[in-house]
Parts: sequence; C-alpha cells; structure tokens
Amino acid sequence: MPALVAAALCAPVGAQAQQPGSGTTQGSIYTCTDARGRHLTSDRYIAECADRVQLELSPNGALRRRIEPALSPQQQAEREQQRQAEARAEAQRRDERRRDLALLARYPDAATHDRRRAEALAQAESEIGTARKRLAELAQARRKLDEDMEFYRKNPAAAPAALKAQISDNGNATSLQERLLREQEEEKRRIDARFDEERQRLDRLWGLSRPAAPSTAR
Repeated sequence: MPALVAAALCAPVGAQAQQPGSGTTQGSIYTCTDARGRHLTSDRYIAECADRVQLELSPNGALRRRIEPALSPQQQAEREQQRQAEARAEAQRRDERRRDLALLARYPDAATHDRRRAEALAQAESEIGTARKRLAELAQARRKLDEDMEFYRKNPAAAPAALKAQISDNGNATSLQERLLREQEEEKRRIDARFDEERQRLDRLWGLSRPAAPSTAR
C-alpha cells in the first residue's frame, strides 16, 4: 500500500484529478500526508489535508481519483477575478463583432461610406452657412442701431428704451449665433473624425469579407 500511495501521489494530474466536495465513495480509503509530515488514512475525506493532494483508493489499494487541494480564500478571489476578466473580454469581443456587422450592413462598400460622409458634412456645412448668414444680418442691423444711438452719444441715458432693448436683443442674438457657429464647426470636425475611424475599421472588414480572387492556375 505505501508504495502504491507514493506512486499515485507522484502521478500527473489527469482526468482523475478532482476537487474536494464531490462526495465520499462508499468503501473508499482516503490517504494523504499532512503539513506536519504525518501519513493519514481514513474512510472519508480528510479535512486536515484540504490544502494538499489527497488520494482516494479502492479497498484493494487501487487509485480511484486524485483530489487536488482546496483553494485558499485569496486563490478563490484571484480565480474569480480572472473569471470576471475573461467574461468582460469575451463580452467586449461580442460587442465588437456586433459593431463590425452593423458597420458592414450600413456601409457595404467604400462608395457608400464616402457618400454618407459627404452627406453628413454637407448638412453641417449648411448649418454653418445659415449661422454665418444670420450673423451678417445681425451685424448689419447693429450698424443701423449704432447709427441711431449716435444721436445720444453725449447722453446715452436719454436714448429711448425701445432702442436700448433692440441693441440688447441684437447682442444676445449675435452671441447665440456665434455659439451655434462654433458648435457646428466642432460637429464638422467630429464627423470627419468619426468617418476616419470607421474607414480604418471598414478597410479591414471589407478586406476580410471580400471574396477571394479566382485562381489563375493553368
């Protein structure tokens, strides 16, 4: 029996390797060497050897299974962290795959992508043009208001309330249009950056999905 136990302890971990807690087999013999070097034998799982390899033998001494050590709390935490990291990585791969499929469905070829970029940029440019036109109109109106205000240059407080209100409204409207203009110019840059990023990804996807060239072998 000791020689058989020693050989089993040195055996490589294989299909018979098992974690504790899977139940006790009737008629089995459990054996191990504890932390103090004692050779222990029992008819049930030996708790003192939970941190080391334990063997389950048949009554005639044949190896039934090799029971690997139980994980420490730290090892369990590390294994759980690894499992979660692997799950996150797999979820990210699935998300990227869905994104790739959606991109290919939206832009089956380079011409479609170029056309959609041009349309998006044209829309932003139209908004920019509208804001610039409105700013020009407000500037023209402000010049007229300033001319009317020139009459009260020596005593601005004497200017009519309606004129002061028009000047204030003009200033507020100008500030609003300037903000809208900045936002549309920034939106145009974002559009270009987004389409550039998509194009880099699509070039790879189109290459992967492009059918192979016909063989020229004679």
